[in-house]
Amino acid sequence: MYLESLGKLALGSRLKALSDHFYGAVDEVYQARGARIESRWMPVLRYLSDIGPSSVTEVADAIGQTHSAVSQLTDKLVRAGMVRRRRDPADGRRTVLTLTEKANSALAELGPLWCAVRRGVSASLGENAMRLLDMLAACEGVLKERPMAAAILAEHDAIMSTPLEIVPYEPALREHFYRLNAQWLERYFRIEDIDRAVLTDPERYILQPGGAIFFAHLGEDVIGTCALLQESPGVYELTKMGVDETFRGMGAGKRLLDAAIAEFHRRKGKTLFLESSSRLKPALGMYEKAGFHLQPNIRPDSHYERADVYMIYQPA
Repeated sequence: MYLESLGKLALGSRLKALSDHFYGAVDEVYQARGARIESRWMPVLRYLSDIGPSSVTEVADAIGQTHSAVSQLTDKLVRAGMVRRRRDPADGRRTVLTLTEKANSALAELGPLWCAVRRGVSASLGENAMRLLDMLAACEGVLKERPMAAAILAEHDAIMSTPLEIVPYEPALREHFYRLNAQWLERYFRIEDIDRAVLTDPERYILQPGGAIFFAHLGEDVIGTCALLQESPGVYELTKMGVDETFRGMGAGKRLLDAAIAEFHRRKGKTLFLESSSRLKPALGMYEKAGFHLQPNIRPDSHYERADVYMIYQPA
């Protein structure tokens, strides 16, 4: 499932999808058995039934929803004839919500259905039902102590304040050379045989022929890489440029490109070229700004099936 592949980034989306599934299942049951309420009404109606007349704020705090969401739901319940707004007899400045006879009558019919819901959830989810409830309770408790938005903002501040460092190749970084390139290759294309050979043994295919490899470090994270491959004396290919999708937008790609170009100049290279794909428009824009010029035809004897772009570095 796509959302599952996104991990923690899609936590809210997956929980919403799961919530919609539960709501939909119960609504299907309610409709099949002629119940006169909707599943999304249940928290408010049940709270007012158990606790009695309450303000929107009190209901929202009790069921863990925003004041705005409960207010909008209340509007629907008023239109459906399930809830009334009235002045609190004890405080005329305060408005409270109270159930109508229609709501009390509808709720009185639901005992057997709610029993069936409890049993059906257990039958469908098995022991996972209790695990889910326990985990929800644990998450709710933790979030009260450590609000998520504050934690995320603190982490973002830490990331943005960490210096980005460009470092040369060392054997301990070999796995990152493969990982970072495999990430974009598998997303947009496929890993070709030549890719697999170079990524698996960069010392043999890049360093020994006189090339160089660079990595972008952000603290302890290795977030990007690129290589300068010497094809023949003075002729170099900029290749195997990859930045971890999680850290895009931090300038790692440009820093790596600048490092490779600087190394090309340090070696007094004559020609620097690259092959790419027209599908990678952001990358092509970055190459163009750095001084690479698009050639009218693809490179003769290109090694890559995916390559339909050929660019040569021509600094101003």
